[in-house]
Amino acid sequence: MSNRRAGGRGNNRIRGPHSALTDFLAANNISAQEIRDSYRQRLEQSELTGSENAENADNGGASLAQELEGLEEEAVQAESSAMAEERSRKRKRDQDEVIAKIKKGKGSKKAPAKKKKSDSNDGDSDLDDITNMYKKAKPVPGQLENCEVCGKRFTVTPYSKAGPEGGLLCTPCGKEMTKEVKATEKAAKPKVRRQARRKVESNRLDGLNLRGAKTLQQLCIEKLAQHSLDIEEFGELPDRLMNRLSEIFSKQRVMNSRTVPLFLRPELDTVAIHEAAYLESEDYDKIFAISPSVEKLVLRNCCQFKDPNMDYMIEKAQKLKHIFLTGANLVSNDKWIELFLARGKDLESLKLEWLDAAFADQVVQSLVEYCPNLSRLKLERCRQIGVDSIEALTQAKNLQHLTLQFSREIPHERLVNLIQHVGKNLRTLCLENFLDAECETTDDVLNAVHDTCRHLSKFRFTQNNECSDAAYANLFTDWTNPPLRYIDVNSTRDVDNTNPDGPEESVGLASNGFRALMKHSGSKLEYIDISSCRHITHETFAEVFDPANTYPFLREINLSFCPVVDTQVIASIFRSCPNLKKVVTFGCFQVQEVIVPRGIVLIGAPRAQDAIEQFGDVVMDFQREGGRRVGVVA
Repeated sequence: MSNRRAGGRGNNRIRGPHSALTDFLAANNISAQEIRDSYRQRLEQSELTGSENAENADNGGASLAQELEGLEEEAVQAESSAMAEERSRKRKRDQDEVIAKIKKGKGSKKAPAKKKKSDSNDGDSDLDDITNMYKKAKPVPGQLENCEVCGKRFTVTPYSKAGPEGGLLCTPCGKEMTKEVKATEKAAKPKVRRQARRKVESNRLDGLNLRGAKTLQQLCIEKLAQHSLDIEEFGELPDRLMNRLSEIFSKQRVMNSRTVPLFLRPELDTVAIHEAAYLESEDYDKIFAISPSVEKLVLRNCCQFKDPNMDYMIEKAQKLKHIFLTGANLVSNDKWIELFLARGKDLESLKLEWLDAAFADQVVQSLVEYCPNLSRLKLERCRQIGVDSIEALTQAKNLQHLTLQFSREIPHERLVNLIQHVGKNLRTLCLENFLDAECETTDDVLNAVHDTCRHLSKFRFTQNNECSDAAYANLFTDWTNPPLRYIDVNSTRDVDNTNPDGPEESVGLASNGFRALMKHSGSKLEYIDISSCRHITHETFAEVFDPANTYPFLREINLSFCPVVDTQVIASIFRSCPNLKKVVTFGCFQVQEVIVPRGIVLIGAPRAQDAIEQFGDVVMDFQREGGRRVGVVA
């Protein structure tokens, strides 16, 4: 130990009365015997390691143990001999100065500010080192110790917690302190309220593109749905809000016998229940008893709608014109025929889905015979109808909107015959899942649409694996029909698992058909669905959405499971479609970290990042620059 450790006084050692030194050592739990034993042990170890280490240990300065031995010897000599009064006062003054410096060093350790090391305070640093060396050693595992909090005697383990004042805690107190620390950290951590991803994606799929704060109307609707059991009536709400409330109640599964009267009023002409699975048979009678002037009826999943309810509807609903029922499997064929006999002259639209037990071919024949003013017909997944129904529909001369999805195989000749009879007046034509196992191609169906239909604004032809790309190209080439507003040709591709690349001649909508489609209808197109059309090449997408092409009315596009769609294609679409609102890209794994402009929703891109442009002029700049601002985020 260097001479500076003695207080910066050269070779002068600390001197003072034996009693003061004894009190100081006792106050700090220091044992002189332990210090001497430790020094002797270190000395013996240094002698074994070599003479050089021994010389360094002897000549490197006076060690702490030597100083203490000197202090004790001098203290004993001071007690045994009578010193001069002046010299005694001097020793007392020196001791008081050293103790004051040591205490000052202890106080400086608790101060929050850090002291800078310099040559001027080397003496204070030495005193701090001395103070740290005199601290009580931490108990080792296996020893007994008193808990700092409760005072209970316990055995020290490697997992014993330290108390707030430096002591140790028993196991129960340690657990309590850990809980308090975690609670404090949790309370201090800032709360970041983030909407759950599932809720965000649900809103997007429902068409809710929420940016910023919700509107007061939306907040009120959500609050009503939360307290559905406490509401007595809605009052005078417009039909649009009533329909929106019905959708929310249905989605949250709270549309039941208790809440359905909220959507019924005597003056209502539209009743829409989008989830009627929880309604009983009596609830359907209540609908027509409270709202007898209903003209449009929408009941989805009406699994308890039975023949007696149909009789009550025929008796009470004298103004019924539009019927939309889903899952009404408990209504017999005879009751359907009675409905058409009683209300057929007034019936203008009929939409039926998921009928398994009834609604056979003879019912369709009665429908065509007794409903001459029927302009809109939708029959999907009605398992009892077949070829005879197709033949009967050829006599429905006033049809303007036709949607068919049969569960049975229909020969394409019958389908072509139907299109030739009713196609000239159609405004919308939707044919889904029409397959003919006996023929190799059904291109003549698309050829019939090309030759017959002249007023279509919506065309859906999906789930077909037989029509070739040449047929789609021929359909949209030199077609006298005006540009379509709505096109859905999803899942039109070859599905041979043994040949994943498809045949040499492309089956389904491919590159040539897609080019012809966009050339014919791109100027007025608002919605397009080409999901699972996997034979459209990347070069075709780049050509169609070239910077020179603009599609001003396109608002929604579905590109799901088109494997060639990547970030570049999505960027080109953002550039070419200034009014775009929604892009769906499920299964397009090459779409990564796309910058999505304000007001557009990108759905189904797991590796994409929704980076929203903050200012409108930035969006205009990226459109003028050819979309160079839309790309991979660094």
